[in-house]
Order: sequence, then C-alpha cells, then structure tokens
Amino acid sequence: MHFENLIQTRYSVRAYSDKDVQEEKLQAVLRAALMAPTAVNQQPFRFIVLSTRGNENELRRVYKRDWLLQAPLVICACAAPDEAWSRMDGRNYADVDTVIAMDHLILAATEQGLGTCWIAAFDPEAVREVFLLQENWEPIALTPLGYAADAPKPKQRKSVQERVIFASQAKR
Repeated sequence: MHFENLIQTRYSVRAYSDKDVQEEKLQAVLRAALMAPTAVNQQPFRFIVLSTRGNENELRRVYKRDWLLQAPLVICACAAPDEAWSRMDGRNYADVDTVIAMDHLILAATEQGLGTCWIAAFDPEAVREVFLLQENWEPIALTPLGYAADAPKPKQRKSVQERVIFASQAKR
C-alpha cells in the first residue's frame, strides 16, 4: 500500500469481528514496531501481547469500554526508561521512542488489513497487574488488534497552515 493511502486508511477502530489474527500478521506488525527509529538505537520498549479470550474480567479493570474485548488481542506498549538515551538536559526519550514504535505497529497493522485504536485512558496500576509488567516498565499505550467490524468516519484534521511554521518566516 502506498504510504499516503496507508495514512489515509488508518482509523481508530471501535468495533471488531471475532476472527483470529493470523500469526504471520501478528509477527509482521511486531517486526514493524522493532524497526522504529529510537534515540541512539537503544530501543527502550517492550510490547506485551495478551489474548482477550479468558481475560475479559481483567481487561475490564484496565479499560471500561466493551469494544476492547471484541478484538482477539490487546497489545501494551511499555517504555523502559532505564534503558533509554537522555538528552543533555536530562530529558529521557523512552516514552518518545515507545510512541514511535507503537505508531509503526499501528501503521503496519493497517497495511495487514487489521484494525487498531490508540488507547491512553487506561488504569496504569491495573495494566501493571494484568499485563504482568516488570517494575521498571512504564505502560504508555494500549491497542486492540483485530479485524474491523465498523467503518471509518471522515477524518477532520487541521490544515498545514494552522500547524506548521517555517522558521524562516517566524517572527522573532
């Protein structure tokens, strides 16, 4: 799929079919996440894949929306700050690197014909317990992974003129 088409096709899926995700598609999206650029190539993240089947009650503690449970899988993207590069002012890049990797995963899922939905409104303590996170891993985002059972709504985005400033034209 051409990149422009890929980014136009991707949307936040909030209804999933019960069709299983094939192992080769799961591996493809995970490999894409691992190809994401990271500061000093530290790759300070972990992805935990959890089946929704048999984990419904635990996942309801994590996120209250029932549509999360429709997808066969949920993926938790975690940052590992103690493994990350830090800028000279001390800014640790673990969360940034993790977000980039998650974006690669989501775009790869779209290319594979799978649906995702970026979730940040979760209970972090419940995530730690349900996904069995190590103490030094920080949950950053979740996404269900499965086949969409809904259709995208028209996207509304701000214009380039509203969001981009060319430094040569900026007032100083």
